[in-house]
Amino acid sequence: MSHPHRHATHPRMVARLKRAEGHLRSVIAMIEDGKPCLDIAQQLQAVESAIRNAKQTLIHDHMDHCLNAEGDPADRDDLKAISRFL
Repeated sequence: MSHPHRHATHPRMVARLKRAEGHLRSVIAMIEDGKPCLDIAQQLQAVESAIRNAKQTLIHDHMDHCLNAEGDPADRDDLKAISRFL
């Protein structure tokens, strides 16, 4: 069984994603309530930005803390694998 994989940035990422979740619920309610498209698009942009920032934080944190500085080939493969999400 694998051990928990946590970094110092994870609590901030969780908070950011929970805010995005709240924004997304608002977007759904706005659509169901027939709110103006401009207002909906603005909220969707906020959700998209929050998720993009969380993803970038995760990837940068992974690069900073998880990759072996000794140049292990497995680390290069790991870097290649995660970089496709940029």
